[in-house]
Amino acid sequence: MADTRDIDQLIDLMARLPGLGPRSARRAVLHLIKKRGQLLLPLAEAMHRVGTSARECLNCGNIGTTDICDICRNENRANGQICVVEDVADLWAMERSQVFKGRFHILGGTLSALDAVGPEDLRIPKLIDRIATEQVTEVILALGATVDGQTTAHYIADQLPGVTVTSLAQGVPVGGELDYLDDGTITAALRARRAF
Repeated sequence: MADTRDIDQLIDLMARLPGLGPRSARRAVLHLIKKRGQLLLPLAEAMHRVGTSARECLNCGNIGTTDICDICRNENRANGQICVVEDVADLWAMERSQVFKGRFHILGGTLSALDAVGPEDLRIPKLIDRIATEQVTEVILALGATVDGQTTAHYIADQLPGVTVTSLAQGVPVGGELDYLDDGTITAALRARRAF
C-alpha cells in the first residue's frame, strides 16, 4: 500500500486554512498534485519565500517584506490622515477600493471584555505615539460595526483630543466586517464618513 503520510499532512494543514474544510483541502491538494509543475512547486517556493521574508511593519502593522511597509514609506501618503483598521485584511480591503490616499494603522484586534483584551493588548499606544509625532489632522476609524468595534472606536476617540476623529458611514452594515465588503460599499462608506 502506498505511503501517503506527507500528502495526508498537507491535506490536514490546508484544512486549517480559513474557508477550507477537510473535503475542500483534499480537492485542492489533488489539484495541486495534478498540476505539480504549474502550481504545486511554484506555490511551495512562494510560500517558502514569504515564510522567511514576511514581517510586520514597525510603524503601522501592515505585512510586507521590509521593516517599514511601502505605504508608510510613501511620502505622498503623508497627507495628515490615518485610517485605523482592526487587522491586515481590513487594510487590504481598503487598499482594493483605491479611494483612501493616506496612511493606515492596524490595531491587531478590538477591545473585548469577554476575551480580556484591553488597550495595552492592541496597538493603541503606538497609534497615540504616531499622532503625537506625525502631523496627523484626521483619524478615520474604519472598524467593524460590531459591539467590540464600536467600543474600541469610542475608546480611541476619547484618547485623541484635539484631532478630528471620523468614522465610516453609510454602506457598512451593523455587524459587518470590512474584509467581506465589496469595493463600492467601502468607497461609499469612506466618502460619507462623519464626525465621531
